[in-house]
Amino acid sequence: MATVAPPLATPEQIAKYEPVIGLEVHVQLGTRTKIFCSCPNEFGAAPNTNVCPVCLGMPGALPVLNKEAVELAMQASLALHCEVRNTSIFARKNYFYPDLPKGYQISQYDRPVAEHGWVEIELADGTKKRIGVTRLHMEDDAGKNTHDGYRDSDSYSYVDLNRCGSPLAEIVSEPDMRSSEEAFQYLTELKLAMQFTGVSNCDMEKGNLRCDANVSVRLKGAEKFGTKAEIKNLNSFRFLRQAIDYEIARQVGVLESGGKVVQETRLYNPDIDETLSMRSKEEAHDYRYFPEPDLVPLQISDEWLARVKAGMTELPAERRKRFVEEYGLREYDAQVLTATRELAEYYEEAARVSGDPKLAANWVTGDLAGMLKAEGKEIEDSRVSAARLGELAGLIAKGELTGKLAKEILPKMWESGDAPRAIMEREGLKAMSDTGEIEKIIEQVIAGNPKQVEQYKGGKTSVIQFFVGQVMKATRGQANPATVTEVLKQKLG
Repeated sequence: MATVAPPLATPEQIAKYEPVIGLEVHVQLGTRTKIFCSCPNEFGAAPNTNVCPVCLGMPGALPVLNKEAVELAMQASLALHCEVRNTSIFARKNYFYPDLPKGYQISQYDRPVAEHGWVEIELADGTKKRIGVTRLHMEDDAGKNTHDGYRDSDSYSYVDLNRCGSPLAEIVSEPDMRSSEEAFQYLTELKLAMQFTGVSNCDMEKGNLRCDANVSVRLKGAEKFGTKAEIKNLNSFRFLRQAIDYEIARQVGVLESGGKVVQETRLYNPDIDETLSMRSKEEAHDYRYFPEPDLVPLQISDEWLARVKAGMTELPAERRKRFVEEYGLREYDAQVLTATRELAEYYEEAARVSGDPKLAANWVTGDLAGMLKAEGKEIEDSRVSAARLGELAGLIAKGELTGKLAKEILPKMWESGDAPRAIMEREGLKAMSDTGEIEKIIEQVIAGNPKQVEQYKGGKTSVIQFFVGQVMKATRGQANPATVTEVLKQKLG
């Protein structure tokens, strides 16, 4: 007779416990070829075409370590503030699975390439918290089993070995996270660091970033960790949150019902929003690790490490800080503008050309972002270059354009690709510089609205915005709003 699973815990029950969460993140390194052979490291090729005797595990085929993969792993380690070891050892991790033709995975065990790092996250209350990184080690990827999508999928599984031998960096965190939100923030920062340094594009849809979560719970105030369950293959940030929240509620429900949490591997099913038991959790001895006999120890000299470090780009946290200190941006805007490396670089170019970093930030995060969203495009697909957007912001900063006119010009730039000044001059969309003409229009607006004049003089000063709007309408947005406001105050006051 099947046992009935205990009900999920209530919020009141969950509040008595403290979750303990650690993540294991696999990042596919963005090399041209695989880690131990010259096969292309690319996504989307016809099944089983990017393979050779080395990644197929043929007898007598010997691995040769890819130097580019090592340097990307070094960059990843430095981006996560890890200590890079001078000597690391590759090991065989033995297990049988259809997508692993060698019968073992070449990984690293007791002597990984890097250890003892950290990732800093920002909590909801604005405080910072450091999440420890236990280790970063290199390994080759397995292939991919496909269980559906074919006519006879009910009887057969298909194996694509193109991914076999792709270079991975596995990043193991300390169990320092205490909520699904902290895990989300950690993974977000880690992904940004990998993207900014060019280590990986971290495209989860292509499997270039994969995550496993180790989750346990303990009564608040307890020091000893509870029994953990590992949730495998979480392939989206949303599923990471949902899976952890479900697993916390499940484990607390088990404990509150008088049961014991079992150490096991589980899978998250987003269709039913549940984690399901997959198998009992393996321990290190189950894999029978031993040093890889076909690879010598990896030696990383201080000089090599220094060269790699010198060639690294600015990290996202450093760039955010610089945007605030150097450009005077708000923390929020700096966060938005460093969402991707491409966006940060686009903004910096626009800010440089414009001469007004704050104004450039407003246009990148405002009007341009709206146009990109409307067409489902990313910043790298923008039809308005960073230099051209910087020109537009510069014209506003110099008083040659008003914000209203610029809003008319930007869509024309998007459609035609023309420079903002060319459109401005061709269509007569220049800011009015004749203050005498502006004064004449202001006098006409005041004369035509005696009721509002009385309101203003009676103390309702907010009505001045009505007059500004009327003047801007009469000048087709060509008058400078600040100038209009100043002249109106003089005329009304």
